[in-house]
Amino acid sequence: MKKTLPFQLSKDRSFFESLGDWMGDVLYDELPEKGFECRDEQIFMAYQIEKALKEKNVLFAEAGVGTGKTIAYLLPAISYARYTGKPALIACADETLIEQLVKEAGDIFKLQNYLDIKIDVRLAKSRNQYLCLKRLEDAQKSGDNDYFLEEIEDLVPDFVYGHSSLQKIYPYGERSQYPGVSDEDWQKVNYHPTQQCTVCDVRNRCGQTIHRQNYRESSDLIICSHEFLMEHIWTKESRIREGQLPLLPEVSMTVLDEGHLLEFAAQKALTYEIQSETLVRLLERIMVDGVREKTLYLMERLQETHDELFSLIRKGSAAQDTERKTIDKTNSLIETCKKAIRITDDLLEEFVFESELFTIPEYELRMVEEFLEQYSFSLRLFTEKGDGVEWLEIIDGHETLIIMPRLVTDILNEKLFSSKMPIVFSSATLSIQKDFTYIADSLGVEKFQSFSVASPFDYDEVMNIYVQNVEQESKANQVQELLKEKQQTLILFKSKSAMDMFRSSITVSNDIVFEGERELSTIVKEFQNGAFSTLCSYHLWEGLDLPEEALTRVIIFDLPFPPVDPLFEAKRKFSNNPFEEVDLPFMLLRLQQGIGRLIRTSSDEGEIHILLNAEEAMLEDRFTNILPTHIIR
Repeated sequence: MKKTLPFQLSKDRSFFESLGDWMGDVLYDELPEKGFECRDEQIFMAYQIEKALKEKNVLFAEAGVGTGKTIAYLLPAISYARYTGKPALIACADETLIEQLVKEAGDIFKLQNYLDIKIDVRLAKSRNQYLCLKRLEDAQKSGDNDYFLEEIEDLVPDFVYGHSSLQKIYPYGERSQYPGVSDEDWQKVNYHPTQQCTVCDVRNRCGQTIHRQNYRESSDLIICSHEFLMEHIWTKESRIREGQLPLLPEVSMTVLDEGHLLEFAAQKALTYEIQSETLVRLLERIMVDGVREKTLYLMERLQETHDELFSLIRKGSAAQDTERKTIDKTNSLIETCKKAIRITDDLLEEFVFESELFTIPEYELRMVEEFLEQYSFSLRLFTEKGDGVEWLEIIDGHETLIIMPRLVTDILNEKLFSSKMPIVFSSATLSIQKDFTYIADSLGVEKFQSFSVASPFDYDEVMNIYVQNVEQESKANQVQELLKEKQQTLILFKSKSAMDMFRSSITVSNDIVFEGERELSTIVKEFQNGAFSTLCSYHLWEGLDLPEEALTRVIIFDLPFPPVDPLFEAKRKFSNNPFEEVDLPFMLLRLQQGIGRLIRTSSDEGEIHILLNAEEAMLEDRFTNILPTHIIR
């Protein structure tokens, strides 16, 4: 049912005129009466978004830390959703930032309480954020006595295994429900792309299915990650052709929070992955009694060729200081790929006969068939000479061949930015010195509105920035010296490997927690509550909102340049000046984001420490002009 607007409409005034009047009352009067600061930058942003809604344009809304960006876009978004009868979509950079947005005492919570309006907000998380009952069952059968399974089993609702028609069904099974489970263990039981949900016998009791049904009914806001939005866009047409609902319903507008990260989510959503272990594991599941001899022979040949394929990939991959390893596409590797494709195609033909014999359970057969179709398609992309980017990476503990498109600009332009739907990019860092060319070109945005407003904070009064020249091998010792002064400290690393090297070179204590040890939003909550004093992360450069004493120091361990890996090498290859057009803009945007974690409210204060090795120190004059205050030596 369509919900009422938070203001009255009249015959002599349009929706947008009435919206403008209401936002003025809220931002100038109602919220300041409740203790909020009246910020000109926030009010300006809200009215710029109103203009973008009216004209159905793309808007780059760059507003400094402390502007109150979330409230500035929530007011018009909720109103527009109710006016159009379609929910507004807010896409965050990752799942952790989703939790930040809906946390108790967050901006949505405050608006509900202070304006006395009930906001219907529901979360649409990526599929790997949900428990898979089939994989949980497999893990239980493995007999490894994994204690993490007990935490998960205890929280599975009774209706999942019960048969009473009167049981109340409710959403369950999302990653944040299991705070004590490590990322590594979660990968054993979460949704995996090989699972065949359409023919799964427990589909109607699956937490992911129930969550999907739940958020589709939202009348105000749906919040998802950039990655999930991109997956929705890429799969929408194919899902409709197959008689399935798209992952997301029709929405009235889209807000891309931390929108400068959208390009990477778009590339990831178009990525094809082949894991070394998956094919072997799946084929073994269907090698059951009664399978025809020819089918078994082809399965064995494919396993052998697959092992040979990964052996060649492994042999030709270049080790680098990154999770991604470049692959040498030798003639021998290409020929082995073609051999695997031929065997796969022959095997798929044999499965047609096997399906008529009903020897292999339908669920298992469908799962293997879909996997092999994607396997064959991915290897064909790998063997072609196109604009793809390929590398080898360890994912969930397994060697994985990644095949990704180099550019997504044309696809984004066609499927997202050419629509008549208003799209708002919201971030403190969308431009380089108020020039939005870099992000617009990276995303294929041809026509847009933009504005840039500074932070309202007096950084000279509340922030000290210390730049220290330190040899790379001495940085860990320098950090340990800093940590002797007990403060709530966030240490930011440019990559997971950089964080892991730091961890291996220090004495780890209970007072230092690293990203990945447990579910990340749970770690952030514990850090905010003072359960430990130091949080090490390579993801939390943006979106982390910890006011006052919850965070008083940020240490930038390295300048956050992009890695020397195949993806960025492809971007550099197609650039006239790679350092100026790829590396430096990326680093400057990310550095600004990292510094922005410290001061979140007018009562915050603290210090930033930037550690520079000899090579980084030579670039100091390239980033000093984007710092919010002067450097202290």
